[in-house]
Amino acid sequence: MAFELACPNHAPASFVAPQARVALAPFAIRDEATRDLAAREALLDDAFGPARFLKTCQRLRDGSAPAPGLALVAADEDGGFIGTLRLWPVLAGGRAALLLGPLAVAAQARSLGVGGALIRESLARAADLRHRAVLLVGDAPYYARFGFERRFTERLTMPGPVERARFLGLELVDGALSAAQGRVIPASTPALDLPQAA
Repeated sequence: MAFELACPNHAPASFVAPQARVALAPFAIRDEATRDLAAREALLDDAFGPARFLKTCQRLRDGSAPAPGLALVAADEDGGFIGTLRLWPVLAGGRAALLLGPLAVAAQARSLGVGGALIRESLARAADLRHRAVLLVGDAPYYARFGFERRFTERLTMPGPVERARFLGLELVDGALSAAQGRVIPASTPALDLPQAA
């Protein structure tokens, strides 16, 4: 049995999703629920291990909640938890943006397109919710197919070390990151005068 992923299709004209949001697949994407906590944490542990708590991006997530409507889960035909993705509110050089991640897919489901479906759905929802830009730290060749580019983060810094080639951005609205310069911080935390990390 396949599930249909159906969502409203009214993203701003300046953002064009790399692929259609509606697809047939042996999994469904839904909003994360409280009952998903243990399964999400187990999947993230399997995917990243305990070092995930030491990553620079985690500093931006600590003490925050994901952006409303942008914590997603992929479930298989039997309702099993096979994927997770969350987007977090941040300020990128003083401009409102989202931070994508972590993205994790269960080993048995990695050939099903779950990761790509979660990314496409999250970007489409973010556009529908009128967010203007998304940042991430990840594999550039993988994320390029969704429109993420290094050029959008050239004048931004993270609150800790990251590989510059993996620090990517996507404008959901043209020009959203064009003049963004400075540190990326959690949206709910005031900027601190700290040395900037490369």
